[in-house]
Amino acid sequence: MFTASPHRPDWNHLFKTAVGQEGLFTTRQAAEAGYSPQLLVHYVHRGRVARVLHGIYRLVHFPAVDHEELVAAWLWSDLVGVVSHQTALSLHGLSDALPSKVHLTLPLAWRKRRLRVPEGIVLHYADVSQQDRSWFEAVPITSPGRSLVDCAHDGLSPDLLQQAAQQAVRRGLVAKAQLDDVNEALKPFGERAA
Repeated sequence: MFTASPHRPDWNHLFKTAVGQEGLFTTRQAAEAGYSPQLLVHYVHRGRVARVLHGIYRLVHFPAVDHEELVAAWLWSDLVGVVSHQTALSLHGLSDALPSKVHLTLPLAWRKRRLRVPEGIVLHYADVSQQDRSWFEAVPITSPGRSLVDCAHDGLSPDLLQQAAQQAVRRGLVAKAQLDDVNEALKPFGERAA
């Protein structure tokens, strides 16, 4: 349960937090700006903020963004998740994969947690190093190479996996030497990445 901080609500503080997160903020971040859960509910009823997910809100007058669901998923993960797998491939512009859900990788230590996963999010567990991360707007995503490896291990369709790997090599995002896992996944289908 979050309690409001002892200081008065500070709209500027809340706004500054939300600006870096495409207009979204968490209940915890609101509390740090002096907003109790009750006051947030009041602002929802007044139309100043909108509830996006449990514990995640959006400033109503902040310009809408195309990938709000990515930011919401990242905030839901307490800023430790990394957008990954097919979702990351799509964000990197690799293959024709159009995932209907957000794939999010959480640290291995989170595997033991009992989580109420929001609809539209698929969880994976792994410790993603800093070198395997990049950014897409306001959220961390796995690098092209890491995304390909994750998809190879997760059983992405061979056509999409091969297409993504070939595009990544052609665009100079990965070297052929980095595609061992992808080639191993494609081997039963008589295919190679590049």
